[in-house]
Amino acid sequence: MTTVLIMTDGMRPDALPLVNTPHLDGLQGRAAYTMAGASVMPSVTLPCHTSIFHSVPPQRHGIVTNIWQPMARPLPGLVDQARTAGRRCHFYHNWEPLRDLNRPEALDFSYYRNNCYTHDGDLVIAQAAAETIAAERPDFAFVYLGTIDVAGHVYGWMSDEYLRQIETVDGAVGSVLAALTPEDTVLLHSDHGGHDRTHGTDLPEDMTIPWMIAGPGIRQGYAIQSPISLLDSAPTLARVLGVAAHPHWEGRCIDEAFLA
Repeated sequence: MTTVLIMTDGMRPDALPLVNTPHLDGLQGRAAYTMAGASVMPSVTLPCHTSIFHSVPPQRHGIVTNIWQPMARPLPGLVDQARTAGRRCHFYHNWEPLRDLNRPEALDFSYYRNNCYTHDGDLVIAQAAAETIAAERPDFAFVYLGTIDVAGHVYGWMSDEYLRQIETVDGAVGSVLAALTPEDTVLLHSDHGGHDRTHGTDLPEDMTIPWMIAGPGIRQGYAIQSPISLLDSAPTLARVLGVAAHPHWEGRCIDEAFLA
Protein backbone atom coordinates (compact mmCIF):
# COMPACT_ATOMS: atom_id res chain seq x y z
CA MET A 1 0.00 0.00 0.00
CA THR A 2 1.26 3.47 -0.90
CA THR A 3 0.17 6.68 0.81
CA VAL A 4 0.57 9.88 -1.20
CA LEU A 5 0.41 13.51 -0.08
CA ILE A 6 -0.25 15.82 -3.03
CA MET A 7 0.34 19.51 -2.38
CA THR A 8 -1.27 22.08 -4.71
CA ASP A 9 0.56 25.19 -3.54
CA GLY A 10 -1.60 28.31 -3.36
CA MET A 11 -4.88 26.73 -4.53
CA ARG A 12 -7.91 28.45 -3.01
CA PRO A 13 -10.99 26.27 -2.43
CA ASP A 14 -13.36 28.94 -3.76
CA ALA A 15 -11.60 28.68 -7.13
CA LEU A 16 -12.61 25.05 -7.64
CA PRO A 17 -16.25 25.68 -8.61
CA LEU A 18 -15.01 28.07 -11.31
CA VAL A 19 -12.73 25.64 -13.15
CA ASN A 20 -12.90 22.42 -15.13
CA THR A 21 -11.08 19.92 -12.94
CA PRO A 22 -12.37 16.37 -13.49
CA HIS A 23 -9.58 14.72 -11.51
CA LEU A 24 -9.94 16.98 -8.46
CA ASP A 25 -13.73 16.64 -8.67
CA GLY A 26 -13.46 12.86 -8.89
CA LEU A 27 -11.11 12.73 -5.92
CA GLN A 28 -13.45 14.87 -3.83
CA GLY A 29 -16.34 12.62 -4.78
CA ARG A 30 -14.66 9.60 -3.20
CA ALA A 31 -13.00 11.47 -0.33
CA ALA A 32 -13.66 12.78 3.13
CA TYR A 33 -13.07 16.48 2.62
CA THR A 34 -13.46 20.08 3.75
CA MET A 35 -13.28 23.30 1.80
CA ALA A 36 -12.68 25.23 5.02
CA GLY A 37 -9.32 23.91 6.20
CA ALA A 38 -7.00 26.34 7.97
CA SER A 39 -3.44 27.32 7.13
CA VAL A 40 -1.01 28.73 9.72
CA MET A 41 0.42 32.20 10.26
CA PRO A 42 2.41 33.36 8.48
CA SER A 43 0.61 31.74 5.55
CA VAL A 44 3.85 31.37 3.57
CA THR A 45 5.10 28.24 1.81
CA LEU A 46 8.10 27.12 3.88
CA PRO A 47 6.56 27.90 7.30
CA CYS A 48 3.40 26.10 6.17
CA HIS A 49 5.25 23.01 4.97
CA THR A 50 7.36 22.82 8.10
CA SER A 51 4.10 22.87 10.05
CA ILE A 52 2.52 20.26 7.77
CA PHE A 53 5.35 17.77 8.26
CA HIS A 54 6.10 18.52 11.92
CA SER A 55 2.57 19.24 13.20
CA VAL A 56 3.53 22.36 15.14
CA PRO A 57 2.87 26.03 14.31
CA PRO A 58 5.59 28.44 13.16
CA GLN A 59 5.67 29.94 16.65
CA ARG A 60 6.97 26.53 17.79
CA HIS A 61 9.36 25.54 14.98
CA GLY A 62 10.60 29.10 14.38
CA ILE A 63 10.61 29.16 10.56
CA VAL A 64 8.60 32.23 9.60
CA THR A 65 9.90 33.07 6.10
CA ASN A 66 10.82 31.17 2.93
CA ILE A 67 14.47 31.27 4.00
CA TRP A 68 15.29 28.02 5.78
CA GLN A 69 16.98 28.00 9.15
CA PRO A 70 17.32 25.26 11.76
CA MET A 71 14.17 24.77 13.78
CA ALA A 72 14.18 26.70 17.03
CA ARG A 73 13.13 23.57 18.92
CA PRO A 74 13.80 20.56 16.66
CA LEU A 75 11.48 17.58 16.62
CA PRO A 76 10.99 14.66 14.21
CA GLY A 77 8.57 15.13 11.34
CA LEU A 78 6.32 12.68 9.52
CA VAL A 79 9.03 11.31 7.24
CA ASP A 80 11.46 10.97 10.14
CA GLN A 81 8.87 8.98 12.10
CA ALA A 82 8.09 6.86 9.06
CA ARG A 83 11.77 6.15 8.42
CA THR A 84 12.30 5.09 12.03
CA ALA A 85 9.43 2.63 11.55
CA GLY A 86 11.08 1.20 8.45
CA ARG A 87 8.87 2.86 5.85
CA ARG A 88 10.25 3.85 2.43
CA CYS A 89 9.63 7.51 1.57
CA HIS A 90 9.84 9.51 -1.68
CA PHE A 91 9.81 13.26 -2.41
CA TYR A 92 8.95 14.87 -5.76
CA HIS A 93 9.03 18.67 -5.91
CA ASN A 94 9.85 21.77 -7.94
CA TRP A 95 10.71 24.22 -5.17
CA GLU A 96 14.13 23.51 -3.68
CA PRO A 97 13.74 24.76 -0.06
CA LEU A 98 11.47 21.77 0.57
CA ARG A 99 14.58 19.58 0.65
CA ASP A 100 15.07 20.62 4.29
CA LEU A 101 11.75 19.25 5.58
CA ASN A 102 13.34 15.98 6.75
CA ARG A 103 16.50 14.91 8.48
CA PRO A 104 19.38 13.71 6.28
CA GLU A 105 19.07 10.14 4.98
CA ALA A 106 15.35 9.95 5.78
CA LEU A 107 14.35 9.62 2.11
CA ASP A 108 14.80 6.61 -0.16
CA PHE A 109 14.27 8.71 -3.30
CA SER A 110 14.12 12.43 -4.07
CA TYR A 111 13.30 14.08 -7.41
CA TYR A 112 13.67 17.83 -7.93
CA ARG A 113 13.37 20.03 -11.01
CA ASN A 114 13.55 23.83 -10.95
CA ASN A 115 10.44 24.21 -13.12
CA CYS A 116 7.67 25.67 -10.95
CA TYR A 117 8.02 28.90 -12.95
CA THR A 118 7.05 27.21 -16.22
CA HIS A 119 3.46 26.57 -17.27
CA ASP A 120 3.84 22.80 -17.57
CA GLY A 121 6.35 22.31 -14.76
CA ASP A 122 3.95 20.40 -12.54
CA LEU A 123 3.15 18.01 -15.39
CA VAL A 124 6.83 17.04 -15.49
CA ILE A 125 6.95 16.50 -11.72
CA ALA A 126 3.73 14.49 -11.77
CA GLN A 127 4.89 12.25 -14.60
CA ALA A 128 8.15 11.48 -12.81
CA ALA A 129 6.22 10.76 -9.62
CA ALA A 130 3.68 8.55 -11.39
CA GLU A 131 6.32 6.45 -13.12
CA THR A 132 8.51 5.94 -10.05
CA ILE A 133 5.65 5.36 -7.61
CA ALA A 134 4.15 2.73 -9.92
CA ALA A 135 7.52 1.01 -10.36
CA GLU A 136 8.83 1.14 -6.79
CA ARG A 137 5.66 1.33 -4.66
CA PRO A 138 7.06 3.36 -1.73
CA ASP A 139 5.17 3.42 1.53
CA PHE A 140 4.89 7.23 1.42
CA ALA A 141 5.32 9.77 -1.35
CA PHE A 142 5.09 13.55 -1.25
CA VAL A 143 4.24 15.22 -4.57
CA TYR A 144 4.54 19.00 -4.54
CA LEU A 145 3.04 21.02 -7.41
CA GLY A 146 4.09 24.68 -7.30
CA THR A 147 2.79 26.38 -10.44
CA ILE A 148 -0.60 27.54 -9.13
CA ASP A 149 1.14 29.67 -6.51
CA VAL A 150 3.43 31.14 -9.17
CA ALA A 151 0.43 32.03 -11.34
CA GLY A 152 -1.12 33.80 -8.35
CA HIS A 153 2.01 35.88 -7.80
CA VAL A 154 2.40 36.76 -11.48
CA TYR A 155 -1.23 37.33 -12.51
CA GLY A 156 -3.18 37.58 -9.24
CA TRP A 157 -5.23 35.10 -7.27
CA MET A 158 -8.58 34.35 -8.95
CA SER A 159 -7.41 35.91 -12.24
CA ASP A 160 -8.24 34.01 -15.43
CA GLU A 161 -4.61 32.91 -15.76
CA TYR A 162 -4.64 31.61 -12.18
CA LEU A 163 -7.85 29.65 -12.80
CA ARG A 164 -6.50 28.16 -16.04
CA GLN A 165 -3.35 27.06 -14.20
CA ILE A 166 -5.50 25.10 -11.77
CA GLU A 167 -6.96 23.30 -14.78
CA THR A 168 -3.45 22.48 -15.99
CA VAL A 169 -2.48 21.17 -12.57
CA ASP A 170 -5.62 19.03 -12.52
CA GLY A 171 -3.97 17.07 -15.31
CA ALA A 172 -0.88 16.62 -13.15
CA VAL A 173 -3.03 15.36 -10.29
CA GLY A 174 -4.68 12.95 -12.71
CA SER A 175 -1.30 11.50 -13.70
CA VAL A 176 -0.43 10.75 -10.08
CA LEU A 177 -3.85 9.30 -9.31
CA ALA A 178 -3.66 7.03 -12.36
CA ALA A 179 -0.47 5.47 -10.98
CA LEU A 180 -2.18 4.40 -7.76
CA THR A 181 -4.18 1.28 -6.95
CA PRO A 182 -7.48 0.87 -5.03
CA GLU A 183 -5.42 -0.13 -1.98
CA ASP A 184 -3.62 3.22 -1.88
CA THR A 185 -4.50 6.37 0.08
CA VAL A 186 -4.13 9.94 -1.14
CA LEU A 187 -4.36 13.18 0.83
CA LEU A 188 -4.50 16.35 -1.27
CA HIS A 189 -4.52 19.86 0.08
CA SER A 190 -3.04 23.33 -0.27
CA ASP A 191 -0.63 25.08 2.05
CA HIS A 192 -2.30 28.50 1.78
CA GLY A 193 -4.45 30.61 -0.52
CA GLY A 194 -3.78 34.16 -1.63
CA HIS A 195 -5.20 37.56 -2.53
CA ASP A 196 -4.21 40.14 -5.13
CA ARG A 197 -0.67 38.96 -5.98
CA THR A 198 0.44 37.91 -2.53
CA HIS A 199 -0.30 35.87 0.61
CA GLY A 200 1.03 35.53 4.13
CA THR A 201 -1.67 37.40 6.06
CA ASP A 202 -4.51 36.18 8.25
CA LEU A 203 -7.12 37.15 5.66
CA PRO A 204 -9.58 34.31 4.94
CA GLU A 205 -8.43 34.36 1.30
CA ASP A 206 -4.91 33.46 2.47
CA MET A 207 -5.80 31.13 5.32
CA THR A 208 -8.53 28.88 3.86
CA ILE A 209 -7.51 25.69 2.07
CA PRO A 210 -9.11 22.56 0.58
CA TRP A 211 -8.27 19.26 2.30
CA MET A 212 -9.41 15.86 0.99
CA ILE A 213 -8.39 12.28 1.76
CA ALA A 214 -9.44 9.11 -0.07
CA GLY A 215 -8.56 5.45 0.22
CA PRO A 216 -9.49 2.20 1.94
CA GLY A 217 -11.33 2.77 5.19
CA ILE A 218 -12.01 6.44 4.39
CA ARG A 219 -15.55 7.87 4.12
CA GLN A 220 -16.53 8.63 0.54
CA GLY A 221 -18.13 11.90 -0.51
CA TYR A 222 -18.22 12.96 3.13
CA ALA A 223 -18.02 16.60 4.20
CA ILE A 224 -15.95 16.68 7.40
CA GLN A 225 -17.69 18.68 10.12
CA SER A 226 -14.86 19.22 12.60
CA PRO A 227 -12.24 21.96 12.12
CA ILE A 228 -9.09 20.95 10.24
CA SER A 229 -5.72 22.69 10.11
CA LEU A 230 -2.40 21.95 8.47
CA LEU A 231 -1.20 20.58 11.79
CA ASP A 232 -3.60 17.65 11.41
CA SER A 233 -2.10 16.25 8.22
CA ALA A 234 0.92 14.49 9.76
CA PRO A 235 -1.05 12.73 12.53
CA THR A 236 -3.69 11.62 10.02
CA LEU A 237 -1.08 10.28 7.61
CA ALA A 238 0.74 8.60 10.49
CA ARG A 239 -2.43 6.62 11.22
CA VAL A 240 -2.68 5.53 7.59
CA LEU A 241 0.99 4.55 7.53
CA GLY A 242 0.75 2.69 10.82
CA VAL A 243 3.50 4.73 12.45
CA ALA A 244 3.55 6.57 15.75
CA ALA A 245 2.67 10.24 15.91
CA HIS A 246 5.40 12.07 17.79
CA PRO A 247 4.23 13.06 21.29
CA HIS A 248 5.19 16.70 20.72
CA TRP A 249 3.05 17.06 17.60
CA GLU A 250 0.21 19.48 18.28
CA GLY A 251 -2.22 18.42 15.54
CA ARG A 252 -4.72 15.59 15.76
CA CYS A 253 -5.66 12.69 13.57
CA ILE A 254 -8.90 13.46 11.71
CA ASP A 255 -10.64 10.30 12.95
CA GLU A 256 -13.94 11.59 11.55
CA ALA A 257 -12.62 10.91 8.05
CA PHE A 258 -12.31 7.17 8.73
CA LEU A 259 -15.11 4.61 8.57
CA ALA A 260 -14.10 3.04 11.88
